[in-house]
Amino acid sequence: MKKTESPGVKLAKKTLFYVVATLLVMTWLLPLVIGVFTSLKSMDELMADPVMWRPPKVLHWENFVDTWNKAGMGRYIINTFIVTVPSVVGALLVSSLAAFALAFYRFKGSRFILITFVAGMLIPFQMLMIPVFRMSNAIGIDDSWAGVMLFHMAFQLGFCTFFMRNFMKQIPISQIEAPRIDGAGEFTIYSKIILPLSLPSLAALGVLEFTWIWNDLLWSLVLLRTDALKTVTLGLANMQGEFISRYNLTAAGSIIAALAPLAVFLFFQRWFIEGLTMGADKG
Repeated sequence: MKKTESPGVKLAKKTLFYVVATLLVMTWLLPLVIGVFTSLKSMDELMADPVMWRPPKVLHWENFVDTWNKAGMGRYIINTFIVTVPSVVGALLVSSLAAFALAFYRFKGSRFILITFVAGMLIPFQMLMIPVFRMSNAIGIDDSWAGVMLFHMAFQLGFCTFFMRNFMKQIPISQIEAPRIDGAGEFTIYSKIILPLSLPSLAALGVLEFTWIWNDLLWSLVLLRTDALKTVTLGLANMQGEFISRYNLTAAGSIIAALAPLAVFLFFQRWFIEGLTMGADKG
């Protein structure tokens, strides 16, 4: 017979769980809290007080205004949107087409293509910095938004295709065969049937890709030199001076930069969770 736990033991376990969970959440949020406090302090207070997690004595909201106007954060944010949105849309479009072919077509070399996509995910991007720089310089797309967008789409294509192909494999083949019998073309099946069924996974993948590309520093650092073209991560890096750094403005800029991915996640939250958990209840 199964032994039942006493109410006291259950209460103790439940209390321990919530205490440990609370400590873990507080530990995870501590850098964010320190960043918020730092962004609202003056430089004099930062230099005089060694305790970073102490709340500011006076709230300096002008730090955010100075970061936006004087440090150029407004321009960097706009530049990042210009790079990120087309990169995400292009990666989702190309990867969904590739996933449609790999999921529903049987042709020679399909497995090799899929393995190539997966293998590309395992290559450290740092190994490709010099080849990417030389290639972009040779074809004349270095120091341009177009070059950054093309390389973002190229390097995200492997993961996106692998993700979308695994989702599309769950769609019953009858959803494809019935329209074919009725005379529907392949692109019509893709655009009218497969894409609407794939919206949850596209939303989940879009949120992930937006966050990764928005926070990218490597390819922007390799490919962009002109200050007017730089993205938000490069802008934050430029705020670290050689002899002096205004940590309060850098912290304020980091918080401003984090608002866009947070807003995207909150807006697509329902579809994001649905896309990640779809198929989890199947045996």
